[in-house]
Amino acid sequence: MIAVDTGPIVALFDKNDNYHDVCHNIIRTLKMPLATTVPVLTEAFYLLSFSWQLQDDLWEFIIEGNMHVYNLDRDFMKTCRGLMRKYHDIPMDLADASLVAMADTENIRTIFTLDKDFKVYRTRQNKHFKLLSGN
Repeated sequence: MIAVDTGPIVALFDKNDNYHDVCHNIIRTLKMPLATTVPVLTEAFYLLSFSWQLQDDLWEFIIEGNMHVYNLDRDFMKTCRGLMRKYHDIPMDLADASLVAMADTENIRTIFTLDKDFKVYRTRQNKHFKLLSGN
């Protein structure tokens, strides 16, 4: 599985985004299933709020099963809080924390992101994530 951050999701659906072509080319080459979290989707829907059609296209992408959406329970939220405390100096937001927590929980080592902060974040075993990026 590959964890997907907000930036690539927005870029995939917004043809005017600077990273649209790069992200579209990356997504076409991926063989593994995609996964993200509710906080990441919340950010993506917000950033696509200038177009109800793009938001609906994202809904369709999710509903068709193209991306697994990971839910947050109490223990997961505690993990996110711990990560946000650990990386408070960056600072880490909830979307990033949820993606790192999901990746650790599901043993996902590859993250599709445009966010340079993921170069700093580590797994519980203190290992770097493999990043797919348009940067």
